[in-house]
Amino acid sequence: MTTSPASFANPDDVARVAANLSDVRRRITSVGGDLAAITIVGVTKSFDVATLRAAAAAGVCDVGENYVNELETKRAAAPDLDVRWHFLGALQSNKIARIVRCADVISGVARAKEISMIARLRPDVVIDIQVDLTGGVERNGAHPSEVDALVDLARREGLEVRGLMTVASPDASAARAQFAQVDALAESLGLAGRSMGMSDDVELAVEAGSTEVRVGRALFGPRPRAVALA
Repeated sequence: MTTSPASFANPDDVARVAANLSDVRRRITSVGGDLAAITIVGVTKSFDVATLRAAAAAGVCDVGENYVNELETKRAAAPDLDVRWHFLGALQSNKIARIVRCADVISGVARAKEISMIARLRPDVVIDIQVDLTGGVERNGAHPSEVDALVDLARREGLEVRGLMTVASPDASAARAQFAQVDALAESLGLAGRSMGMSDDVELAVEAGSTEVRVGRALFGPRPRAVALA
């Protein structure tokens, strides 16, 4: 008899994540979002493999990691899970070869040299171009004026550009304007994907046209103590 991956998950953890997932879905529909058109990515950064299994058993089909060490470790520890793996962090040139081996979707692409390396190593991978509208020195992402050229380069290199990704300002008014700007930019470039919205701003992002929200705390609760991983 084949053993279901769900059988390895703690029932209490599954029930908790399922309830939280239901609440995220409620938040999406409360502002007119179409659940069939919006992907919910469970961001499992710093959570253990048991949490990942509970998420999959609860119905989370997409999971995201910010560090390649965690992505590699968790994917290797749970090869039976039928989920799509997203890499959400900033790309470092010396780690791109590792990322392309274990990610199905690479978001956070923001520089021409990253596109060229990805295309050379794995031209069939899906990417998002990350846009930074906050101007923060700690934020990853391309300036809006650079996005057109990056999308054009990626297409010429044969990559599938799914859409644009952004991390908005914590200020609601600023976030609303930033999401609207990314939506308009994606529309102008003929891109279907808008990866916008996290645990605190799901509603704002969905109202602006998001096709993907990336949520960690909203699904799993407070994160364990941060671990320094590359």
